[in-house]
Amino acid sequence: MFEGLILGIQTALVPQNLLGCFIGCLVGTLVGVLPGVGVSGTMALLLPLTFVLGPTAGMIMLAGIWYGANYGGSTTSILVNVPGEATSVVTCLDGHKMALRGRAGAALAVAAIGSFFAGTVSVIGLNFFAPPLAEVAL
Repeated sequence: MFEGLILGIQTALVPQNLLGCFIGCLVGTLVGVLPGVGVSGTMALLLPLTFVLGPTAGMIMLAGIWYGANYGGSTTSILVNVPGEATSVVTCLDGHKMALRGRAGAALAVAAIGSFFAGTVSVIGLNFFAPPLAEVAL
C-alpha cells in the first residue's frame, strides 16, 4: 500500500516536476487574486503548454494552478472584501473583518496555513481511500 505513496513522492521530487508545480502555483495564485478570471479558464488556456512538458509534469502543473488559485482568491477576499474565486466567498466574512482591525497579516497567514493543511490532508486521504473505492467501483 505504501509503495504507491513512495513512488508518488519520488515522482513529485523530480526537478522538472517541481518546476511545473512551482510555475503552476505561481500562475494559479496570480489568477486567483484577479476577480472574475476563473481557474477553469486559466487551465484551459494553459493546456497546450502541458503537451510540451510531458504528462506527469503537465498534470502536476495543472494541479498547482488549481491549488494556487484556490489560495490566491483568499487574498482579495481578505484585503478588499471581493472574492477572487467562488471558493473564497466565505473568507470575506471573517478575513476582511480582521483586515479592518489591522490584522490582515494574521488573516493571510491563517488562510495560507489552512490552504496548505487542507490540501495536504485531502491528498493523503485520497491516497488511502482511492484504491478501496476503485475496487468497489470496478
